[in-house]
Amino acid sequence: MSVPLHIGFIPLVDAAALIVAVDKGFAAAEGLDVTLAREVSWSNVRDKLNIGLFDAAHLLAPVAIASSLGVAHVKVPILAPFNLGLNGNAITVSPALHAAIMGELDGERFDPMATARALARVVALRRKSGHEPLTFAMTFPFSTHNYQLRFWMAAGGVDPDEDLRLVVLPPPYMVDSLANGHVDGFCVGAPWNSVAVDRGVGHILHFVSDILVRAAEKVLAVRQNWVGKNPDTLAGLVRATQRGAEFIEQVDNRDEVVSLLAQPERVGVDADLIRRTLEGRLKVSPDGTLRESRNYLLVGRERATRPDPAQAAWLYAQMVRWGQADFSAQALKTAMSVFRPDLYDGALKTAAQPGASATIGAFDGPAFNPDDVAGYLRAFKVFRRMS
Repeated sequence: MSVPLHIGFIPLVDAAALIVAVDKGFAAAEGLDVTLAREVSWSNVRDKLNIGLFDAAHLLAPVAIASSLGVAHVKVPILAPFNLGLNGNAITVSPALHAAIMGELDGERFDPMATARALARVVALRRKSGHEPLTFAMTFPFSTHNYQLRFWMAAGGVDPDEDLRLVVLPPPYMVDSLANGHVDGFCVGAPWNSVAVDRGVGHILHFVSDILVRAAEKVLAVRQNWVGKNPDTLAGLVRATQRGAEFIEQVDNRDEVVSLLAQPERVGVDADLIRRTLEGRLKVSPDGTLRESRNYLLVGRERATRPDPAQAAWLYAQMVRWGQADFSAQALKTAMSVFRPDLYDGALKTAAQPGASATIGAFDGPAFNPDDVAGYLRAFKVFRRMS
């Protein structure tokens, strides 16, 4: 008899491993009868997971940590036994802001330090001329998008809380908001950056891999108490999702994968946009300029699916840096315990692989050391203390 599961997701390409696991029958082969629920906002996904309407979810990695810490919401311990994606975000800006940044650029177009300093000059000029502050959108306060935007801006001397506005928008609403002039830029996952470029309303300024070489993005999230009651079900779900990730990375399967993801009840955008995302070959400007990066989105290769507690530590450090949480050794321990490589290894019968998968590789600041988060944070000039 199959075990029924309800799993929530947002229409983003980094939900691909989960979608393929269900639609290709890998979950059914593990005795799981999975219903995927397409949601619009991360708050919906979080809340339905926390109260038990979802058994598992495609979730922003920082939301799992914030929920486990009880930061700015009800405390519900969440575990992440599987990474659904590393990287995959991009920063997209309006044609007007892109022209302004390029006009102030002193350096390479895709150098994040050069563009951050150019942004600082644009911000200063706007302030001097009496213009309204720029507005950037991100998907959630506890999101990689928020932290990646802030990290990039602050490196150039822009205070993201004082010098401009940051607002929250669900991913599917980003492009229309940019087209309507409600925002000047945004950070979001695929395919919405490419949708903006194809519509002629945006330029992709940076891939997140320009800012962080390897950044945990989305996780397969489950409640801690659910895991205790359903260990075999969880193991089967991890195995099915791993099969989905491996299927995606096989080039011969690309046509079938993009067709599955393009369905209206899944990601629901043009198949070519999804293909470009998976290939790391994106059009970055409406004039057709292409840019390729093997690291744009990692789904199933380079050990991307195995959770790395060092990544959780970096995300917690960003919460502390931007005033969302106080620093404590216990909170750091809790944050790192959200990412569970032991559950991953147990499900897949793989030998434990100690140590981080790779360095996070931020373009600014010292190398990150999860054993010295306080020292790492002291290196930054722009930060926000918790009120």
